[in-house]
Amino acid sequence: MRMLDLVQRRRREGKETIMLCAGQPVTGAPDVVLEEAEIALRSSPLGYTEVLGDRELRERIADWHSARYEVETTADNVIVTTGSSGAFVAAFLAVLDHGDTVALSSPGYPAYRNILGALGANIVDLVCDDTTRFQPTAQMLEELPDKPKAVIVTSPGNPTGTIIDPEELERIAKWCDDNGAVLISDEDYHGMSFSRPTATARAYSDNAVTIGTLSKYFSMTGWRVGWMIVPDHLVDPVENLQASLTLSAPAISQVAGRAAFTLEAEAELDQHVAAYEEARAVLVEELPRIGLGTFAEPDGGLYMWVHVGEHTQNSEAWALELVEEIGVAVAPGVDFDPHHGHEWVRFSLCATAADTREACRRLGEYLKG
Repeated sequence: MRMLDLVQRRRREGKETIMLCAGQPVTGAPDVVLEEAEIALRSSPLGYTEVLGDRELRERIADWHSARYEVETTADNVIVTTGSSGAFVAAFLAVLDHGDTVALSSPGYPAYRNILGALGANIVDLVCDDTTRFQPTAQMLEELPDKPKAVIVTSPGNPTGTIIDPEELERIAKWCDDNGAVLISDEDYHGMSFSRPTATARAYSDNAVTIGTLSKYFSMTGWRVGWMIVPDHLVDPVENLQASLTLSAPAISQVAGRAAFTLEAEAELDQHVAAYEEARAVLVEELPRIGLGTFAEPDGGLYMWVHVGEHTQNSEAWALELVEEIGVAVAPGVDFDPHHGHEWVRFSLCATAADTREACRRLGEYLKG
């Protein structure tokens, strides 16, 4: 977010900058969503919704989830949240006590660590590398000296873009069930897959908590709507938490968001995914040519995790230097990996293929010295 603020400041100053740092689609909400929003603004007072979320939206999410993954999901188990960020806070509060241990992959999404730290959780890193395609395994969990109370998996990954193999997700889910751990599956980037299938943790465990959002595939970041699908015994605890934490997600976003699950929206959104795949292809082709040939080749999502250790041992300072020197913004790896992040950066796939190619050209010239 610091890099994003820096890019915005530079643009206000008239300094052209290619933004490869943020995981935010540059596209807006589908047209059909905007049409529904316009209708709702004039026809409804848009007061608080139910604490669990607008019932019709919950039904749309449940139907979409059931059809996509061939699992039985009902609206009664779907809870609408203020972005997936609200879902993570509610999930952590519902399943953890102060001092409980949570296992998560490194590299990984930094907000997990920050939220868990604020809540007093004990964090155990599952250090991942290219041997497991930067995804955790059940064997890693088995080797832990103490059993965690919860396990977080993210697929497609942030910052890596890799997708966990369905068979491995099944093994992790079974391990969690056998060892009394709650599996929390971040499925925010589902819908954005280039080469591997995405699986839901609910296909392998009725005890899993799965989390999704309208922000990524659905291209509705600022609308602030996410969801969680929880087992029966967590519905009441999460409802009670939401009543105090947020009361409800934005009503206009929920009502308009129903239309995100239509065929009209899907046709538009799949064009966005094709654009991300074009940007990915540019990076896969160009980065080795300029001397950055070690990376996690993304299977989906919005990111590529790139090794820059031959050029810096301080990815944060290096990323800031790139912005100022050549007008290319990437995310420093220290945000995502406390162990090796000083040698890595995250590229975003959200820029156009043309802008991505230009960024690689500038970076190549810069690396030549």
